Parts: sequence; C-alpha cells; structure tokens
Amino acid sequence: MTEIDERQNRDFEAAAFRRLVAHLRERTDVQNIDLMNLAGFCRNCLANWYREAADAAGVDLGKEEAREIIYGMPYSDWQAKHQTEASDAKLTEFQAKRPKDH
Repeated sequence: MTEIDERQNRDFEAAAFRRLVAHLRERTDVQNIDLMNLAGFCRNCLANWYREAADAAGVDLGKEEAREIIYGMPYSDWQAKHQTEASDAKLTEFQAKRPKDH
C-alpha cells in the first residue's frame, strides 16, 4: 500500500471535499430531501459539519455563513432558484428515515 503522510491525507481529503461541494453546486436538480432519503446527509449537513470543524478550531462561523460556503451563494437565494416542493412520498420517506439531529 502507498504510504501517505498526515499532510498528504489532509490535502487529499480537502480536495475530495472541494470536489463534492462543486459537484453538489452543479447538481441543483438534486434536492436536499433526495440526498437525505438516499444517503442520510445533505448540503445542510455538510454546512453543519464545516461549522463544527470551524468551532472546534476556535473560529466563530455562523450557520448562514457555513451554508453560503457550501451552496456558493446565500441559502435563501439557492432555495428561491433551485428548491422544489417535496412530494408527500418524499416527506414520508424522510420522516421514516430521519436522523435524530434533523
């Protein structure tokens, strides 16, 4: 197995994260509820995890600031441009699978 040091590992994780965020910004057709129902996380989860990491490092980052980092725009703008109404079936599935922290 290839030897990867801590710095390289952090750099590779960061690159993968940036690629995931860029992919999600491009795939505005994929709704957060779809992500939650399929994978158990969404763009808001990523923003929360980012904010938690910032808090752990002593950086005060607000919820909306973290969301803007993930969405690439204010969350309210993303909602207005891209969010669609969730069907009753999607909402029911979400409620059945919903993690305790959502």
